[in-house]
Amino acid sequence: MALLTASLAACASDDGGSDDGTVELTIATFNEFGYEDLIEEWNADNPDIQVTQKKVGTWDDAKENLYTKLASGSGLSDIEAIEGDAMPAIMAESDAFVDLTDSELDGRWLDWKAEAATNGDGQMIGYATDAGPEGICYRSDLLKKAGMPTERDEVAKLWTTWDDYFAEGEKFVAAVPGTAWYDSSQGTSQAMLNQVANPFESDDNTIDVENPELKEVWEAVTGNVNLSTRLSQWGDDWIASFQNDGFATMACPGWMLGVVEGNAKGVEGWDFADVFPGGGGNWGGSFLTVPSQSEHPEEAKEFAAWITAPEQQVRAFEAIGAFPSQVDALDAPEVLEASNAFFNDAPVGEILASRAEAITVQPYKGPKYSDILQAFQAAVTRVDDGSNEPDESWRTFLSDVEQLG
Repeated sequence: MALLTASLAACASDDGGSDDGTVELTIATFNEFGYEDLIEEWNADNPDIQVTQKKVGTWDDAKENLYTKLASGSGLSDIEAIEGDAMPAIMAESDAFVDLTDSELDGRWLDWKAEAATNGDGQMIGYATDAGPEGICYRSDLLKKAGMPTERDEVAKLWTTWDDYFAEGEKFVAAVPGTAWYDSSQGTSQAMLNQVANPFESDDNTIDVENPELKEVWEAVTGNVNLSTRLSQWGDDWIASFQNDGFATMACPGWMLGVVEGNAKGVEGWDFADVFPGGGGNWGGSFLTVPSQSEHPEEAKEFAAWITAPEQQVRAFEAIGAFPSQVDALDAPEVLEASNAFFNDAPVGEILASRAEAITVQPYKGPKYSDILQAFQAAVTRVDDGSNEPDESWRTFLSDVEQLG
């Protein structure tokens, strides 16, 4: 969806100030950021600036609200969280957001995270929250049921390539009928796309969706639908599948650990392996922006800088597993020595640090990346739910992309 820039002059938000002079800010987030305790702490220490979090379930929900209120020129929160894949489109509309550049914060973030939020004029439009190095979450009890290895080191040796991962999946579904190998085709395709240098656009922003690397991802995922739950990721049925032995493995960036633990509450057998098919990959990692329509941009900038500081990101990691994108946080003992009892006491800090080091490709994401990704995932879904055969769905995808221009 193209961002509309009409009527984007600064105007009053719904959240101004109270009668006693207290500045009241809102921060809009999606999924899990691990901010609840941090916001409570901020409010206790800053009685003159009080922050309320508005949280929705998915980025798609947040995106719809963001684009609608950007177009209308009012109604956005003082701080809006943006999913990483959408930042190129946001950067194209930099005038709708406050310049967050601050020389005192130079060097805070990993270079590639800072670059993703800096426009051509050198203005930083977003403060990076987390990064998303990926490992594999798995149900050791279900693997045991299939007669497969269950120890982290053992499974890591078996899943080093996507071909191996899919081959192990064939063995699993044959041994455990009724349980899928992985949680969703959408999630698996996203994980594979994260290892493609130019999945949808060339470096000059020319759309190119008929490249061999993208077609390889498409054929691998649509050719292995028997290994998937065939459920839409983030949907109610997908959430329920965590409780009914719906699947055995899934791609897990650090922030997904909290999602799994929340959805699978009470389910025993989860573990986390230091491996990712095909090498390394980064999935996600968001940014905090301050829309120009905020009535309190300086206070919003102050809070955004505070909550994305290394110290706070270490605590967000402890809360939900969101791996920091701040340089100083990467060496923190609280990160490197962290374990997670839900995942069989897996050394999640050590594993995610290892997975971060394995990342060799950062996919190029031009202004149309998010829209094309949405069309691609819709095409995958049509095959999953039986609406289309792969060739038919691919043709529809090409048509949808052509309309994006």
